[in-house]
Amino acid sequence: MKDLTRYFYNLLVSKGISENTAEYLNLLIGICILVVVLFVLDFVMKKVIVAIFKSYASKSKNTFDDYLVKNKTFDYLAHIVPLSLTVWIVPMLFIAFPTAEKYLEILFNIMVIVLTIWILRSILRTFRDFLKSLDSFRDKPIDSYVQVFMIFVWFIGAILVFSSMTGKSIWTFLTALGAMSAVILLIFKDTILGFVASIQVAVNDTVRIGDWITMQKYGADGDVIEINLSSVKVQNFDKTITTIPTYYLTSQSFKNWRGMMNSGGRRIKRALLIKTSSISFLSEDDLNKLKKIELIESYLTRIQQDIDSYNQESKIDKSVLMNGRNLTNMGVFRMYVELYLENHPFINKEMTIMSRQLPPSAQGTPLEIYAFSNNKVWKNYEQIMADIFDHLLSAIPYFNLEVFELNYTSEK
Repeated sequence: MKDLTRYFYNLLVSKGISENTAEYLNLLIGICILVVVLFVLDFVMKKVIVAIFKSYASKSKNTFDDYLVKNKTFDYLAHIVPLSLTVWIVPMLFIAFPTAEKYLEILFNIMVIVLTIWILRSILRTFRDFLKSLDSFRDKPIDSYVQVFMIFVWFIGAILVFSSMTGKSIWTFLTALGAMSAVILLIFKDTILGFVASIQVAVNDTVRIGDWITMQKYGADGDVIEINLSSVKVQNFDKTITTIPTYYLTSQSFKNWRGMMNSGGRRIKRALLIKTSSISFLSEDDLNKLKKIELIESYLTRIQQDIDSYNQESKIDKSVLMNGRNLTNMGVFRMYVELYLENHPFINKEMTIMSRQLPPSAQGTPLEIYAFSNNKVWKNYEQIMADIFDHLLSAIPYFNLEVFELNYTSEK
C-alpha cells in the first residue's frame, strides 16, 4: 500500500517534474482518489449492508433489532470501514508532510472517539426504547439511567479528546479533575440530585410513568409522561405540560392518585347545607306521608314500632312531642340518603357508604355524603356525583327541610 500511495510521485518524477512539485501533485491526486473511494465505499455500506440489516429486522419477530434500526445503529456502524480505511491510508499519503500528518492523526483519533460515542448512544437509546416496550419496565424512569450512562460516556470521551489533542496522559486530566472535584460537584449538583432521586423514585415506587399526580405548588395536576435525569414532565388535564425537577419528588410533598385508580372506586365526599331552622320532630301525619316513599317505608315502620314500644313501656307523656324518643326529619333524611346510595347502581357496595352530620355553622348544618363510585373515569365520575346530588337536592323538600342559601337584601 505504501508503494501504491507513492505511485504518482514516482511517475511524475520519472517524467521530469521536480520532486517538490511531484509531492504536492501526488498528495492532491491521492486525496481525490481517496475521497471517491470513501464515497463509494460509504454508499455501498449504507445501501447494501445496512439495507440487509433493515430487511432482516423487518422480518424478525424480535423487536430489539427494530429499535436498532430506528436509532440508526447500523448507519453508524457502516462508517467504521470508511473511517478505518482513512486512518490506515492517510499517514502513508502524507508521509512527506509530517506536520500535517501529526494534526491529521489527532483529527482522526477524535473522529474515532466521536463515532464510538454515537454508536454507544444509539445502543443505549435502543435499550431504552426496548425496555419501555416491556410491561415490567414501561412505568420505570429508564430515561434517567440512560442519561447518566451518556454523561459518563461523554465525560470519558471528552477526556480522551483532550488527551489526544494535548498528547498528555489520561491520568493527568483525572488528577486535575480530582483537584477540581468541589467545582464539578457544584456544576453537576442538579444532575447528581436528579440521579439519586430517580433511583429513590424507582426503588420506593413513588411515581411511575402514567400516574396521575397533583403538585399544587407548581401547578401540576395530570399524568406523568416522562421521568428523566433532570425533570419530570406532567401533562395536565388542559393538555399543558408542567416540568418539575426530579429531586422535588423526594424532597417535597405531592399527591399520587394511583391508589385510587387501583382501588375499587373513586371517593365522593361532599356536603349538603341544611337550614338548621328547618330541622324538626316528625308528627304522626308527617310519618304517614313519608311512608309513601318506598325506599324508607320498611325502615319507618320498624323504627316507629321500636319507638312506640319504648315510650309506652317508659310511660312517656307524648302530649309534648319532644318527650321520649322521636324521629326527626333530618334523621329520616339521613337514613334515606344512605339507603339511596346503597341501592345506587354506580356506587361500590363493598366500600364505605355513609351519610354523616357535621358540626353546625353559620351556613347551616352540613350533611356530608361519603361513598365511592365504581366508575373512576373523570367525566363519568362527575356525572354520577351530579346525578346523586340532583336527586338529593330535589328530595329535601319532601322531608320538610330546606337548603341553606345566603340572601342579600339591599336597603332602598
